[in-house]
Amino acid sequence: MDDIQRGRAATLRALHDRTLVLPNAWDAASAAVVARAGAAAIATTSGGVAWSAGRPDGHGLTREEMAELVGRIVRMVDIPVTADIEGGYGPAPDDVAATVRAVIEAGAVGINLEDSRAPGGPLFDDHDQAERVRAARAAATGLELPELWINVRTDVYLFGIGEPDGRLDDVLSRVEAYAGAGADSLFVPGLIDLSTLATLVKESPLPINTMVWPGAPTVAELEAAGVRRISLGTAVAQAAYGLAHRATVELLERGTYDALAGGLDFGVINSAVTR
Repeated sequence: MDDIQRGRAATLRALHDRTLVLPNAWDAASAAVVARAGAAAIATTSGGVAWSAGRPDGHGLTREEMAELVGRIVRMVDIPVTADIEGGYGPAPDDVAATVRAVIEAGAVGINLEDSRAPGGPLFDDHDQAERVRAARAAATGLELPELWINVRTDVYLFGIGEPDGRLDDVLSRVEAYAGAGADSLFVPGLIDLSTLATLVKESPLPINTMVWPGAPTVAELEAAGVRRISLGTAVAQAAYGLAHRATVELLERGTYDALAGGLDFGVINSAVTR
C-alpha cells in the first residue's frame, strides 16, 4: 500500500470529524467534475457505475468490472474515493473480503456494504452481516490499509422491512452488532424523518449517514439532527440521464434545444479530465 493511498484514507477518516457531504460519481468524467466543484471526497454510486457500463444496478456488474470502473474514478481525482460495493458481490464473508481487496487495489479508501441479500430484501441477520463486516476489516488490514472506512448500509427503512413501529429498534440492534464487528458508520437510506434521525444519532454507537433527494431535509437540518454523513446515491446520475432524455425528446418532437441551456462549458469539462 503506497503512502498516497494511506494519506487519502487518513483524510477520509478525518473528514468524518464533522458532517461530510459526499457527492456520488459514476464515471471518471463525473468524478473530475465533482472534484473540480470543490468536493472533499467522492462516493461512487453502484447504480450509476453499472448504468455507465450498460448494466442494471444490483450486482449487474462482476466484481472485476466494478473494481475496474472504480479504479478509473480513483485515477482521475486527487481526493479520497469510497466505493459502493453493494452486497459484497456474494453472500459469504470470503466474497466480501475478495471484493474489499479488489477495490483497495483499485485505490479506494472506503466502502459501502449493504445488509440486503437482494434488492427489496430479505436482509442478512445481525450475526451474519457482522461476520461479513469482520471479513471486510480483516481484508483491509491484510492489505495494510486498516484505516479503510467501512460504512455499513442497512436497508430496513429503504425496503420497509418489518412493522413501521419496530424499525428503529431493528436498526439499533443491527448497529450494535456492526459496530462490534469493526464498522465505522451506519448508512440508513430511506430514513429522512428528522426526529427519528435525531433519536438514532443519540442512541447509535456509530455516526449516521443518510441519503437525500429533492424534497429531503437540507444539509443544515440534517446536520442539526446530528447526521454526520450525507450522500446523494443515484440522484445526480438520474438527473444527468433525465436531461439527456428531455433534450432528446425536445430535439425530436419540437426541433429546439432549450433543455441544453446551463450545460457545463466544454473547456471546463475537457480540462477537468486532462491529467
